[in-house]
Amino acid sequence: METYGLISLLPVLVVIVAAIITKRALESLLLGTFVAAIILAKGGWWGTWFDYTLTEIGDSASYIIMFGMFGAMIRILDESGSAMGFADIGAKVANSRNKTQIFTWILGIVIFVEDYLNALGVGVAMRSLSDKWKISREKLAFIVNSTGAAVCILVPFSTWGVLYISQIDGVGKIEGMGGFDAYVHSIPFMLYAWIAVILIPFFIFGIIPLFGPMKKAEERAIQTGKVFPEYHYEEGGNTEELKEEKKSSAINFIIPMLVLIAVCIWSGDIVLSVIIATVVSGVMLIPQRKLSLGGFCDAIVGGFNDMLYVTMLVLMAFVLQDFNDALGLTPFVIENVEPIMSPALFPAITFVVVGALAFCTGSFWGVAAISFPIIIPLALALDVNPFLAIGAVAAATSFGSHACFYSDAVTVTCAATGLKNMDYAKTSLPLIAVPFVLGLIAYLIVGFAMA
Repeated sequence: METYGLISLLPVLVVIVAAIITKRALESLLLGTFVAAIILAKGGWWGTWFDYTLTEIGDSASYIIMFGMFGAMIRILDESGSAMGFADIGAKVANSRNKTQIFTWILGIVIFVEDYLNALGVGVAMRSLSDKWKISREKLAFIVNSTGAAVCILVPFSTWGVLYISQIDGVGKIEGMGGFDAYVHSIPFMLYAWIAVILIPFFIFGIIPLFGPMKKAEERAIQTGKVFPEYHYEEGGNTEELKEEKKSSAINFIIPMLVLIAVCIWSGDIVLSVIIATVVSGVMLIPQRKLSLGGFCDAIVGGFNDMLYVTMLVLMAFVLQDFNDALGLTPFVIENVEPIMSPALFPAITFVVVGALAFCTGSFWGVAAISFPIIIPLALALDVNPFLAIGAVAAATSFGSHACFYSDAVTVTCAATGLKNMDYAKTSLPLIAVPFVLGLIAYLIVGFAMA
């Protein structure tokens, strides 16, 4: 494969700069893919771009169905009043502003199986209750996504854990251990993930004061009751918080969610899980006359329509990822960082480089798949604790999922909380800088201590 060197960074830089200037994620990603196609094709770039995009659409058919069905399930739970029924139960426990946020945080930890499932379940379940206590949707999205990938990597039985275990197995035995045992031994060293999850109550109770756009968003919600950004009301957007809510039994929310989790654990297939859970919702709600058969079908169509922007955003992120792979972005960055590594700095450099790659590419599992075969042997060669190295890679990819505003994880979180990706970027990224800096300091301390 031809190597493109420093120029391989250009499409990602274009995406980031364009997103900062325009505050529009989809258009910025599209521009980045155009730039990548021009670099690869060296003339006649449109055909190259079209081929990559068409191939990705075919490869991502399951994602298109998954996002559409997520949208359908959100619509069904909302229109039937099922989400409100669950919120009523939560209200008995979460009977204050801080308790509601803590309940959201705990629920995010409990739903550890899959980060999409986490964002969908927690976001939909808690938004009505959060609105009641005038918690901004930006704060809700921050809490929800902080317990997404960060929790999933800390549990070896999650989709993230299972995938990473298989990748470690592919590298070979470490100190006579298989992938599962090696992964479990590395969990204490996933320092960023631990810090990101633990800091949420500190933000909730004001031990770490909010600052920047998030502080302004919370002040807006508390003082005016506007839980959405101002443009939402000016543009006449989804005013779900103003419409009369139907009432339904909490069991109509709980059972589909339990089915979703159970099928996901049993099959490992999130698409099958959400389809079955949606069917279960219909079987429960139609006989209760919470939805008619026609209303159920309309909700499915409407849900796919709701998630059209989400689907396009994720598809463009995947297309950009394919172009980055063709340009050799990840190997180029890692190969240029390797020579400056020392045993003491190894964990911190690994965390920063892999985290930057994950953030820039939006490809967390892909970056991990490329990084593990390079980082683990390099750690062994430098006499660095291999579990520390695994922990640094896993934590770095969880940072990418936490911070990358055009990633699938952030997109699902925003869809579940009714925000745009740039709302999340503007308000959450400054706060995410806190666990990132603390994680970097922690890796420097541990690196020098264990060198």
